[in-house]
Amino acid sequence: MNTPPKIIGISGTNGSGKDTLGHFLADTYNYLFISVTDILRDECRRRGINVSRENLRMVSAEWRRESGLGVLIDKAVSEFEKAETEYNGLAVASLRNPGEADRVHALNGLVVWLDSDPKIRYERITSSPTFQSSRSDEFPATFEDFLSQENAEMTHSGDEATLSMSAVKDKADIVIINDFDNTDLFEDKVARALNL
Repeated sequence: MNTPPKIIGISGTNGSGKDTLGHFLADTYNYLFISVTDILRDECRRRGINVSRENLRMVSAEWRRESGLGVLIDKAVSEFEKAETEYNGLAVASLRNPGEADRVHALNGLVVWLDSDPKIRYERITSSPTFQSSRSDEFPATFEDFLSQENAEMTHSGDEATLSMSAVKDKADIVIINDFDNTDLFEDKVARALNL
């Protein structure tokens, strides 16, 4: 087995398996898994605003303008450094700005892009117990709205601090298509793609 990279940045389309990959790295390779989306959700709650896709985008853009495009990676790294001796590495999801990919690379990390058929991804999201219990405000109810919302996040909607997932994909070191309905098959593909 090769030594995994110290930092793995995880990006990809909605419902492509980013959290599944992060948990796999945590459970199998003793990585600290941090979702920057969870950091943004916590900030929305702290501010007393609705945890919606629009507010998550707004907060992340504010932070990037104030502290640099890699600020969310830096926040995750700060948490990792507090407990570094407990973990073999850091897995960070969900990179949505190319500056985040650049920051992972500057730290000698690896960026992974996940994707899948949009219908499969929509079904995964809407059938997830987590979605049904706490994230229903973040995603639209119809498949068409899901595609429209994702399209809005694929390219900058303003300055460079806004989301551009397609630019993150362009900077990815590894692309993995996750059309699996079996988590074990997905994890096996990940392990082979990352040479773990």
